[in-house]
Amino acid sequence: MTQKKTLRLVSWNVNGFRAVLKKDFFKSVDTLSPDILMLQETKLQEDQRTAEMTDFKPYTDYWAYSTVKKGYSGVAAYTKVAPKQVITDFGRPEYDGEGRVIQMDFEGFTLFNIYFPNGQMSDERLRYKLDFYDWFLDYAQGLREQGKRLIVTGDFNTAHNEIDLKNPKPNSKRSGFLRIERDVLDRMVDMGYVDTFRHFHPEMVKYSWWSYRFNARKNNAGWRIDYFFVTRDLIDTGVVKEAFIDNDIFGSDHCPVGLVIEV
Repeated sequence: MTQKKTLRLVSWNVNGFRAVLKKDFFKSVDTLSPDILMLQETKLQEDQRTAEMTDFKPYTDYWAYSTVKKGYSGVAAYTKVAPKQVITDFGRPEYDGEGRVIQMDFEGFTLFNIYFPNGQMSDERLRYKLDFYDWFLDYAQGLREQGKRLIVTGDFNTAHNEIDLKNPKPNSKRSGFLRIERDVLDRMVDMGYVDTFRHFHPEMVKYSWWSYRFNARKNNAGWRIDYFFVTRDLIDTGVVKEAFIDNDIFGSDHCPVGLVIEV
């Protein structure tokens, strides 16, 4: 009988990898002690990676880059556990070109690191964001129909319910808390995905992003927009042990969020 092992998964929108490297990034990772670390908004092109970024032992690194705009989007994953397969090209140039998704297949689960689009720039970007959600959920459903158990993490760029942001009413007409965006997260729940932090901490008020303006982090006027969603089977079989948000880690306008699993 194979012995189960406990894995700590951490997701963090670093808002520029080069910037966070100057703000105790490696010390923060040491504190977080992840087995798998997923970063969003790296804002890097492939030729901008340094040895410091790619020689991060004992991790193996995987990357997706924006090819449509420099200094934009991008995701990375560092893992101590060897994935069976890694996908960054999904055959959808309109999404692949912004470098938003890394899929990693492991024994017993499939893990997605995603930087979901921000819809605040324009109506076109809001439409792009909603279309991206639809595409991803359709793609993920195909995997679920093959019997895959999914963990979906990253910056969703949407606060789900009023408990998930400091000032819900003034923000109800702002992208990030529009009813049409929140409906997507409702749909995920209806489809059998579980918001792990809310599962373990149903009443806890904790945020993962704060504006750089108005001393928002100091005043804890934030939003919870970074998540670990899992398919219900991972909850029901006891794989998921805990979910957390680490407000004590600085260096970005987001803080890390995490999940502890046993596989």
